[in-house]
Amino acid sequence: MNNPLLAADPLPAFDQIRPGHVEPALRQALDGVRDRIRKLLKTGPPYSWESLAAPMEMELEHVHRVWSPVRHLNSVMNSPELRAAYNTCLPKITNFETEIGQDRKLFKAFRSIADSPEFAQLDQARRKSIENRLRDFRLAGIELEKKQRKQFKKIQRQLSRRSAAFQENLLDATNAWSRQITDRKLLTGLPGTALDLARQTAGHRELEGWLLTLEYPSYAPVINYADNRMLRREVYTAYVTRASDTGPHAGQWDNSQRMEEILQLRYKAARLLGFDNYAERSLATKMANSVAEVLEFLNGLAGHALDRARAELDEVREFAAAQGADYSLEAWDVPYWSEKLRHQLHAISREELKPWFPETRVLPGLFAVVNRLYGIEIRERTGVSTWHPDVRFFDIYDAQQQLRGSFYLDLYARPNKRGGAWMDDAASRMILGDHEQIPVAYLTCNFSPPIGDQPALLGHDEVTTLFHEFGHGLHHMLTRVDCPSVAGINGVAWDAVELPSQFMENWCWEREALNLISGHYQTGEPLPDGLFRRMQAARNFQSGMQMVRQLEFALFDLRLHAEFDPQQGSRIQQTLDRVRQQVAVIQPPDFNRFAHGFAHIFGGGYAAGYYSYKWAEVLSADAFSLFEEQGIFDAAAGARFLGEVLEKGGSEDAMELYVAFRGRKADIAPLLRHSGLG
Repeated sequence: MNNPLLAADPLPAFDQIRPGHVEPALRQALDGVRDRIRKLLKTGPPYSWESLAAPMEMELEHVHRVWSPVRHLNSVMNSPELRAAYNTCLPKITNFETEIGQDRKLFKAFRSIADSPEFAQLDQARRKSIENRLRDFRLAGIELEKKQRKQFKKIQRQLSRRSAAFQENLLDATNAWSRQITDRKLLTGLPGTALDLARQTAGHRELEGWLLTLEYPSYAPVINYADNRMLRREVYTAYVTRASDTGPHAGQWDNSQRMEEILQLRYKAARLLGFDNYAERSLATKMANSVAEVLEFLNGLAGHALDRARAELDEVREFAAAQGADYSLEAWDVPYWSEKLRHQLHAISREELKPWFPETRVLPGLFAVVNRLYGIEIRERTGVSTWHPDVRFFDIYDAQQQLRGSFYLDLYARPNKRGGAWMDDAASRMILGDHEQIPVAYLTCNFSPPIGDQPALLGHDEVTTLFHEFGHGLHHMLTRVDCPSVAGINGVAWDAVELPSQFMENWCWEREALNLISGHYQTGEPLPDGLFRRMQAARNFQSGMQMVRQLEFALFDLRLHAEFDPQQGSRIQQTLDRVRQQVAVIQPPDFNRFAHGFAHIFGGGYAAGYYSYKWAEVLSADAFSLFEEQGIFDAAAGARFLGEVLEKGGSEDAMELYVAFRGRKADIAPLLRHSGLG
């Protein structure tokens, strides 16, 4: 049969891919690459970039091009059949990666290139790709004895399965809960857009009234606006107990054992490699030098934010009491009363801003912003195969009208789609020999969809999310690096990878940029000056509480992996409780199972690396301070960021690239100032 996953077309034929295609395509691709690697090793010694390293880049990118659409579809169009195919193949791809990493002949061949006179003559990107390859050999257990290598390979296979199972449990638990409401009075306080979405969701399932779900566009309005306290508690409980041993589906998709196993396996793998714990292993590919350095950084931020956060919570409590709340505020009350306090202090709410940010204005405005910054033009291309009718496809052209990259845009929440927002690599830039490939990205969000004939209306926080993910996309698509392993986001230190994304968020707050991305969805009227001033005044509302919440996540993640003791088990909840005692100002109820839904560290790539968000935020705030000094659309500053950061990808050390852009190392002062803490 013709297998669309093996087609030579530059873009996947998503409308033709079926679960039955997955295993045969991956098996054929892996067998072919194994055979070609054996042949490559017969060409030497001596080995060179052209005889070994460049062909290896191409072979590994070929595997990625087969597997990437499958992995993506499993996240955005999950089904029992696709999930089964994905899980069947996951051990195969994991085994292959470990097998390559433990191939001693391949390791010696690459090391011989690094030790050869040719190495010094290679350009920076090629040298970095070889250096990274040698590092990754070591992190794959190349220096272990045969029995230990076999054990390491088994651990990696088990880890991939359990991380996938964690994500599946979370998705199933999220999809399983819903609440049909036929009495409109129970929904008092919900804004019109949330009511319209709930009615539309009910209609799609052929139900009367309104339907609430745990997808974020449904959950957030309830927790922020619903006057009915019992409804807030019910929805909150369902959300924070997903995939756990408690809550409305207690034990049904429980991630408890999965989390325990993941932590045990990570610890064993780290110890085999000679690290004291998995946190140390994680930092081997990051900018930060040690666990102690990261802890000092996080605790230092806590010192700036904690007093402010405590005062902010006291203010909410006092406000709620003055408004007649005759109860102690619980976790499902704080967002509700905070939103009312925000409105009283600044005469603004999240919901009030939505009419000014229709997706039909925000997206073209975003494209106009990056055009002014980097001279690029973004054009929609129709007729491209996608996985859902809502998905759109765009090309990026530079000022010389050269095609630089392309991306898929999937904006709206729907059933069987993983929650959150992310950018992923569909294809990397590769110009090797006569083979040329442009970078392609997936940009995925979970915004409220259009209601009827009305365009999707975005909250300002959703606008910021879109800019954030687009920043990741630009990092991947605007690269000038020709080697896939260090092109775009590939090879970038994980605690620097958030720099371009968080950097882009800054333009969501600037009047000159807001003129491009905002306009009333009915009249086109620009965002009024008064509303802009109120929005700016409210920017740092509860910034202390927001800061310590992110520090809670980062410290929990780092300590969970740094302090793991196999004799005592994972102590997940105990570790989280200790961290909360240190930095949290809101102590959630005992039934809260936050960790069971913490996909970033148990199902994603942020294990012992969640601190990266704050680490990179220091860089992004300091980077933006240059534009504050010279003008937010200053062409020279834009060209420097494009040339020193975006275009160079992972081809050089992240700190060296930052210093080349800024002229010095980053200063923490702009982050504290932007957060209202300095």
